[in-house]
Amino acid sequence: MADEIVNKVAQSSLMVFDLEDYYPKNERVFLDISQWLHGGFILKEKEFREGLKNFDFEIYKDKLVALNCSTDAILPSWAFMLVSSYLQPVAQKVVQGSLHQLDLAFYEEIISNLDFSSYENKPVIIKGCSKKPIPEEAYVMATQKMMRFARSIMFGEACSAVPIFKKK
Repeated sequence: MADEIVNKVAQSSLMVFDLEDYYPKNERVFLDISQWLHGGFILKEKEFREGLKNFDFEIYKDKLVALNCSTDAILPSWAFMLVSSYLQPVAQKVVQGSLHQLDLAFYEEIISNLDFSSYENKPVIIKGCSKKPIPEEAYVMATQKMMRFARSIMFGEACSAVPIFKKK
């Protein structure tokens, strides 16, 4: 009779931390404010305000919004502030910048509010190979916070983890 195959990873105290578990469930969208600029480049205040007032911001309900301008228009800071004042009551989160910057802001908030105490003195693998676009910076944020708790940190998968940190 053949020896039984034993899953040593499942029997170990190794814990897996997967950033994909925290990936936003709400839709992430890019909102281009050039649509309210004259010719896509010139901010005419009265026209800009009127365009915002007549726009249905409900389409951004519960969404994560990256607010930026796709043209080379030179805009005053208040332009983004004004658009965000319309988005704030409906959107889950608004960030001025790219979708990548939105993801960073999202993960920074999530990681800073997570309780890592369950990883106290345990070996941890921060899972890699995500199917979602997890920003690389989020792995750095998670590692820095995890270092306060974990006995050791590895990156990747249990079968091919790269050592990152070990408490002395």
